[in-house]
Amino acid sequence: MNNNSLNANCTVEVLQGVAYSPVFIVGLLVNAAALRAFISKRDSFTDTHIYMFNMVIADSAIILVLPFRIYDAFFCLPKTYMCTVLLYVHFVNMYVSILTVTTVSVQRYLAIRFPLQVRVMRRKKVVACAVCLFIWALILTICVVFRKENYPDNLWTCFERCKDRPLRLATIVILDVTGFLIPLVIIVFCSSQVITVLLKADKDQTGTESERRRSITGVISANMIIFIVCYTPIHVAFLVNFLYTPPPNWHEVHTAPHVFLLISEWIAATNCCFDSISYYFLLKQDK
Repeated sequence: MNNNSLNANCTVEVLQGVAYSPVFIVGLLVNAAALRAFISKRDSFTDTHIYMFNMVIADSAIILVLPFRIYDAFFCLPKTYMCTVLLYVHFVNMYVSILTVTTVSVQRYLAIRFPLQVRVMRRKKVVACAVCLFIWALILTICVVFRKENYPDNLWTCFERCKDRPLRLATIVILDVTGFLIPLVIIVFCSSQVITVLLKADKDQTGTESERRRSITGVISANMIIFIVCYTPIHVAFLVNFLYTPPPNWHEVHTAPHVFLLISEWIAATNCCFDSISYYFLLKQDK
């Protein structure tokens, strides 16, 4: 099959190309700066630095996929197994980021709830490295098991699935429940507990310490809100597209659920820019 037949379904999507371009530029600049800053501090890494560095790697990998998506929007990539790889690179790193954020939230909660035990805990950096490796191994294993979901036969264009071939129920359960709902509950619980403790403690503090606690509270609140805003739409869209039955002429029209999915994918991609809030605060603490 030649490239023209592989690419026959593709149409120019100017809005997608325009929408992803600033995400790529801002994300590239922010994460390049973060990588440089983290590498310069590699000799003084803490376990938190390791988790954040893992997020930078995940965000950077997503950014590397965006030029292909922008090119596809304007010129159309041939529908090959390269598209399968690009889709998995994007989603592997999205869920690596989600699970890393979840781990950081748990770490913050334990540090507040059991400060003495956490403080004397040994080999925290080794544990952090092991957790990050486990997250990557888990997500990659899931992708291998469900690799056929994004084979070219199931794709309408390089970055879009055929509307009449939704993800399987097992895949939806893993993505929405294991990959999002459970992390969401953990993040909201841990973040709320930490914020409550910090606000109570702030009443008895003045000056620099009080300001520091308010800054930490603000960052944790921002991280939780960004997580909810960026990742809720795409997981709702997965479920909606699974339940929706497309019309017979689905290939000729833009159905509302499919448009919602495309918009939610863009919203999720913007997270690679917003993670800079966490990087900035962590590195600022080290000055």
